[in-house]
Amino acid sequence: MAINLQKGQRENINAPKFTVGLGWDTNNTSTGTGFDLDASLFLLGENKKLISDNHFIFYNNLESPDKAVIHSGDNLTGDGAGDDEQIKIDLTKIDDAVKEITVVVTIHDADARRQNFGQVRNSFIRIFNTDTNEEILKYELDEDFSIETAVEFGRIYNRNGEWKFEAVGSGQREGLEKFVSIYQ
Repeated sequence: MAINLQKGQRENINAPKFTVGLGWDTNNTSTGTGFDLDASLFLLGENKKLISDNHFIFYNNLESPDKAVIHSGDNLTGDGAGDDEQIKIDLTKIDDAVKEITVVVTIHDADARRQNFGQVRNSFIRIFNTDTNEEILKYELDEDFSIETAVEFGRIYNRNGEWKFEAVGSGQREGLEKFVSIYQ
């Protein structure tokens, strides 16, 4: 049975292979332009910086060098029920240097389209066992990010050999570039 997390809550993952599913709905009538939300992952070392540029997983780099992290690709509309984007993670293959995986969702061309997360609803991140499809945990964003164009949904981190998830729910206005500058 899945655990529904609150902001700041942490939970053990306890699965060597799991999938991160992200979903959202948008209010397309608010700007007259469709929304394109993008999931990105930053694979960080002990120093909380990217291991290398190839450890930044997003729509233009779908796989980590060790093939332990594989992004399903860019969903340009977010239409339909369930996960809009998925990332498969195999901890049995992950580079030993990776100590944390930060999961970020951003709005593509947010400024030009005059869009923000205040126009996004039903946002969630969930983690499920890749082999059994059993949902391990879910975190639903319940805050109103009325000016933010990027949100760190959560982080997966290694603590004493155990992988855990922390529900972060932290937004900012400067888009993906801000996260890249933080983690590079």
